[in-house]
Amino acid sequence: MSSLAETPASAQASAEETLAARLALLQPAATRHSASRFRRMIAGCELTLDLLTVTLSLVSAYSLYERVHAELHTAFSFRLALVGSFTWAVVIVFMLDRAGAYSKGNSLLRVRETEQILRVSTQSFFAAMVLGLLAKIPVPISLLAWCFGVVPVALFVQKTGFYIFVHMLLVRGYGNERVMIYGAGGVGRRLFSALSRSPKLGLIPVALVDDDPSQAGRILFDMGYDRQRSAEVLRGPVNSRLLKNHAVDLIIIANPSIGRERFLQTTAEALAANARIAFVPQLFALSNLWMDYRDLDGVLLASVGAAPRRAAYEIAKRACDIVVSLTLMLIGIPIFLLIALLIKLDSPGPILFRQERVGRAGVAFPMFKFRTMATTAPPYEFSPRDSQDARITRIGRWLRRSSLDELPQLMNVLRGEMSLVGPRPEMPFIVARYTEQERARLAVLPGLTGLWQLSGDRNYMIHDNIEYDLYYIQHRNFFMDTALLLHTMIFAMRGI
Repeated sequence: MSSLAETPASAQASAEETLAARLALLQPAATRHSASRFRRMIAGCELTLDLLTVTLSLVSAYSLYERVHAELHTAFSFRLALVGSFTWAVVIVFMLDRAGAYSKGNSLLRVRETEQILRVSTQSFFAAMVLGLLAKIPVPISLLAWCFGVVPVALFVQKTGFYIFVHMLLVRGYGNERVMIYGAGGVGRRLFSALSRSPKLGLIPVALVDDDPSQAGRILFDMGYDRQRSAEVLRGPVNSRLLKNHAVDLIIIANPSIGRERFLQTTAEALAANARIAFVPQLFALSNLWMDYRDLDGVLLASVGAAPRRAAYEIAKRACDIVVSLTLMLIGIPIFLLIALLIKLDSPGPILFRQERVGRAGVAFPMFKFRTMATTAPPYEFSPRDSQDARITRIGRWLRRSSLDELPQLMNVLRGEMSLVGPRPEMPFIVARYTEQERARLAVLPGLTGLWQLSGDRNYMIHDNIEYDLYYIQHRNFFMDTALLLHTMIFAMRGI
């Protein structure tokens, strides 16, 4: 196909108008109707399951409460409790819908979904408590507390099972659209990961395409810690034959710096293959500035501002850090002693490894870990990527795999140098080479765990995957922190 760049200006303008008209008049293929119906069906099924799950969990909590506190018999009949449970379930499902639980993908390692569950459950609990006091409904606070504990757990378990079920359907070809991603760089890989981990969208990435010949043949994995999903990088540019051979329904341009001529040419090739086209716009995120978006009557506006400050959240987070770290240190004394003994028996040297790291506002502090490497290993060097690295001790391999080597950092949390959740602190020689955008990581306290630590990219350099930390800094809240801690527990248990 001849390049549009060789066309005179008037002819090119005419070609663009024709292209716009074809985009407007293009009728969806049958597979798109099927995929759309599938997504609506999945959303409806998930909503119904959430309604049943919350109702049954509340009724079960009420029945269990009645058994345990027989002497504190409530004034409600089982029928009235059932009606109240269903009503509360409707409210929770409505709040989840308002939060976008039935219209958005999971992505971000499904942390968003867990954050929604925790936030909505907490909000509904306090709403029920206030309503009960105002209406003088004799509902024991202890019963509400039982319900508050049961509902998020039941929803998390049910949604995890539903996520696996939907993914199985899509793998078998039910109601999905095949997606090709144009661009195998950082944006393309993040997009591939987001689509792979959001089965409710029904968009299955089958391949990536890149114009760089050196990228051809690479196998890219998603960013989840299980790294189970992968796709091959094909050599570009995109043409209709390539799209037809892979039965592509949608192509997404994930190269923000693509030229105008190449964009138009790719669009024309997609239309020739009866495929839709979408693209990721160029973003100009500078240093410590943050992008925010608003939809004003169909017009998407981007605004730039400073990193958000949340005083109340910071105070509550610090209080939580102190309580949780102190509690874990007291409870974990037997585990600490056992690990210390194993380290001593395994190799000569100190039990703890102390290393200078850079924290909030660039202030250096000594970070503690259980020693996992031989004492002959250089103290300031990039961490080993291979678990079989000769520098790592036998006990060190197990400690690293289970993340138990990080436990001494609870002392850093208690001292106020770190938090339970936040960006990982880097060594001074790495921070010295930071760009302005990378220095945005220093706006908050570093943490024991975070989005990057839960991703498959934890095997690579932290500063090479800055998008995790930037997203967390901009969207951090108490419920996201709790969700990250819960997912960290699951991740650690998988490593044991």
